[in-house]
Amino acid sequence: MVGEARTPSGDAGPLDGVTVLDASRVLVGPFCTMQLGDLGAEVIKIERPGMGDQTRTFRPPAFGEGEDAESAYYVSVNRNKRSVELNLASEEGRAVFRDLAREADVLVENFRVGKMADWGLDYGDLVDDNPGLVYCAMSGFGEWGPDRDKPAYDIMMQARGGFMSITGMEDGPPVRIGVALADIGAGMYATQAILGALLERELGDGTGQKIDISLLDGQAAWTSYMATNYFASGEVPGRMGSKHPNIAPYQAFETSDGYVVVACSSDAFWPRLCEALDRPDLLADERFETNEKRVTNRQALDAALDAQFADLSTAAAIDALEAAGVPASDVRDVAELFDDPQLEARGMRVEVDHPTAGSMSFPGSPMHFSRTPATVRRHPPSLGEHTDQVLREYGYRDDDLDRLRSSGAIPDDD
Repeated sequence: MVGEARTPSGDAGPLDGVTVLDASRVLVGPFCTMQLGDLGAEVIKIERPGMGDQTRTFRPPAFGEGEDAESAYYVSVNRNKRSVELNLASEEGRAVFRDLAREADVLVENFRVGKMADWGLDYGDLVDDNPGLVYCAMSGFGEWGPDRDKPAYDIMMQARGGFMSITGMEDGPPVRIGVALADIGAGMYATQAILGALLERELGDGTGQKIDISLLDGQAAWTSYMATNYFASGEVPGRMGSKHPNIAPYQAFETSDGYVVVACSSDAFWPRLCEALDRPDLLADERFETNEKRVTNRQALDAALDAQFADLSTAAAIDALEAAGVPASDVRDVAELFDDPQLEARGMRVEVDHPTAGSMSFPGSPMHFSRTPATVRRHPPSLGEHTDQVLREYGYRDDDLDRLRSSGAIPDDD
């Protein structure tokens, strides 16, 4: 556990020496613990024997073939971890879990509310043996409130959390954001909270605490200026496509062969935009002379710019805008994104070798440190790949492992 001052080696991350017991699955929890692993923590992933994390079955696509294949979804959030198959439905399995939790700095779980308490594995059950434990519980609605026991999935959270009401075209149906934003957002908040609790523990008396993270809370927090716009005006935000409620023009325009995104984020950019498009008449138009007026007269502004960009190719539009110093971009797909020299220079595509599934790639960590780097040290583990190894490190001998296998707490070797 953390406590003594240390001098990290050149490849040790800022969380080197921190042990994370990861009893989570699917996305919100594994995304959180992957970030902790990227930062150097030792992450022990607890998985149900014979089945493991549900995302192992989320395929195709997959890396590798046949029984040795690993789901691309699972791979995306499970690097830098070791996998232990452990049956928490058995008393013997729970006893092993308590042994692991006794030595952990952080415990992360996203079972339904109350399940860990039913098993005798909640924070209150573990804290006496490990007062420094930082225990993070994640769920759809949190551990209190009238909806604490309701099921939650990302698309439900995007709908209930307001995001589907502000995503998509104005006259179109509700649209889900293309990634599981509710899970990833809550996973980021969980990581921040864990880091805050670890820091407070180190600066304080060494006592940990319990953290409660809700997907719905995360969505509510992420509405940010959309929420304060509503609080200030009383007007409920709606869908605007790519447009911004407070800035104009700040959106995608259709060109002759695609789209160009223009970010005229301040009044300083407006004259440059008019120059790039050779439209001195727009610059002289009093309706558009300030951002406030452009927002107020958005319909007329859009009509003028739509017609102008429709006559340009995307490349020509970007060349003209960039030459004038106006922020602009084409709309890239994922293949184009990861072929970007900028991302290549930043190391944002990582490739590792898996012992059975072969080579696999995934996005790298966006956290860049000058002295204690975030790293990819371990491939996403196969189910139970490290069960015996980890338990031996915690003092279990061969006869102990045989006993656990006989009881069904861990799977047989075959």
